[in-house]
Parts: sequence; structure tokens; C-alpha cells
Amino acid sequence: MLLLAQYPFLNLYLHEGPSKALEAQWQGFVTSSVFRQAVAEALDWAREHRITGWVADDRLLGPVRPADMEWIASEIMPELVRVGLRRLARIEAEDPLNQLLIKQMHSAAYELAPFEQRLFTDVAQARAWASGTDTEVATGKTTTH
Repeated sequence: MLLLAQYPFLNLYLHEGPSKALEAQWQGFVTSSVFRQAVAEALDWAREHRITGWVADDRLLGPVRPADMEWIASEIMPELVRVGLRRLARIEAEDPLNQLLIKQMHSAAYELAPFEQRLFTDVAQARAWASGTDTEVATGKTTTH
């Protein structure tokens, strides 16, 4: 796992495996403008490394505005599709309101997105699945997380 960028509120990692995956590990609250700037930077890293997997570690993410979730669904998700995203692993936020907002955004995006999304409680499993190093890739089994 390679650290690409580090901020007080976010760490961005690259995972190499059969597929490359970017991990956005949120560390706390950020304002709307900083959140959008950080997500846009993560998208730039995704393009540069031609990722096919994404790990959204939202456990410590502070409150996010509904307008920011709508922006991700309308602007960022289509770009991730263009980059070639095939797997999105989510680790749910601890904040109940964030859980609801993020779940709604991902549900709406799922309708339009040609990539697989899964919810994980174990970070290592999420990383393995997103980067294609999990055993189900080798065995062809599909499981629900």
C-alpha cells in the first residue's frame, strides 16, 4: 500500500494487485469546499494510476452536506466510470446521518453505474476485494459483505 497524499482529514493510498485500487481514508470533518477539492484530487490520482477499484473508508468522516453527496453522484461517479472503475468497496461512516446520506447517494448512483458496490466492516477485506486479491476472484464465488 503506497501513501499518495496525506492531510489532517484524509489519507489517499494506492493498492496494487491484479487491479489497482485507490483508498480514500477519511479522518474527520472538512468543510464543503475542502471536501470537494479533496475528492477532485482523489479523482486525479485515480485517473493517473488507472484504477479499477476504490475503497471509501468513511468511518471517521464528519458530517457531509446533502449537496456534496449529490455532487458526488452527478459529477464524480460518472468520471469514475470513465476512469474504468469496476469495484467500489465502502466502509460505512460511524455517524448515523452520514450513513443515511452516503447510502442514499450510492443507491442512486448504483442505478446508473456499471460497477459493483459492496459494504464492508473489515478494512482488509475491502482492500482485497477492491484490488482483486481476494479469494473469490480466484474461485469465482460471489459473497455478500
